[in-house]
Amino acid sequence: MCLIVFAWRPGHARPLIVAANRDEFYARPTQALASWENAPGVYAGRDLEAGGTWLGVGPAGRFAALTNIRDPQQALGTRSRGELVAAFLQSELSVEAYLDQVASRSRQYSGFNLLVGDNRQLGYLNARQGTPRLLAEGVYGLSNAGLDTPWPKLLKARAGLQQHLADPQPQRLLELLGDNLQAADTELPETGVGLGTERLLSSVFIASQNYGTRASTVLIVEADGRRKLVERSFGPFGGHLGEVCLQV
Repeated sequence: MCLIVFAWRPGHARPLIVAANRDEFYARPTQALASWENAPGVYAGRDLEAGGTWLGVGPAGRFAALTNIRDPQQALGTRSRGELVAAFLQSELSVEAYLDQVASRSRQYSGFNLLVGDNRQLGYLNARQGTPRLLAEGVYGLSNAGLDTPWPKLLKARAGLQQHLADPQPQRLLELLGDNLQAADTELPETGVGLGTERLLSSVFIASQNYGTRASTVLIVEADGRRKLVERSFGPFGGHLGEVCLQV
């Protein structure tokens, strides 16, 4: 998952609203959003190469999502980052206890940002910073640096989400996630991947022959705990592969 914008508003009619794009190589085998047969109450897409996921919901109001940290010089972890999301969705640990546990062994993974939450709390961990924290009410964005690092696509998507908070219709949020306009060269971050790749990765929605946005996901949580998940799947050059809509 490479871009997540979300509104955390405990006590509101819709306490959690999430719009997220997962960017990955098209060749990596993936299962679209579905119920997990081996984990009752878990609904998520699945990375069929390593078995984890990038975003999902679980029993007792659980939610988790992940982005990678972009740094070609970082040491590669020995474990898959996707297991961090999957494990929380199946765990009974509290938000704080789980993040403390992950922080103690974060060196086993390549760089990541992790969001985990339930009906009461939403927590965040950046593997580089190493200190978990609970998030206050607000509207946030995550790409491949830290929380709210002002990359152009994060600023654009977060502003778009703010405009839709009064009436967060899934199809409008999916349109927001489909924005393929690249940022101007003067606005690009320098993450060590070269100018051409920085350009490609600068849009909210990424499309190319080998790498791009594989899934766009919207999650809307109601005050009574009902959750709506809508996910669109894509192939090379942004070709539309299907859409899944779940009420759980």
